Amino acid sequence: QVPLVESGGGSVQAGGSLRLSCAVSEYSYRGYYMAWFRQAPGKEREGVAVINIDGITLYADSVKGRFTISQDNAKNTLYLQMNSLKPEDTAMYYCAAGRVFALRKEYFGSWGQGTQVTVSS
Repeated sequence: QVPLVESGGGSVQAGGSLRLSCAVSEYSYRGYYMAWFRQAPGKEREGVAVINIDGITLYADSVKGRFTISQDNAKNTLYLQMNSLKPEDTAMYYCAAGRVFALRKEYFGSWGQGTQVTVSS
């Protein structure tokens, strides 16, 4: 288990931006893939973006071109920059660490507590 703490959620209007952060208290990027997932009420948790130690990224089709995942190795922090937000982006967003480079929740064993993002039209 890798302790993870998200922050940066909030409420914005459609078209706005937010940046989520995930602090990792015990971190070794080597061997872990870091990802963002989200879960809307009544829906399954879905993968948003994943990044590897070399900065290679993978995004869900629904967020391509709008969201950017990045990491700051010196600060042990993962980020998700979200631009052009839409009401359908409203969800609880979770930071996760896993051993597979994929957007499937089954491959991630460490999770943060989540941070709420609400986008109004």
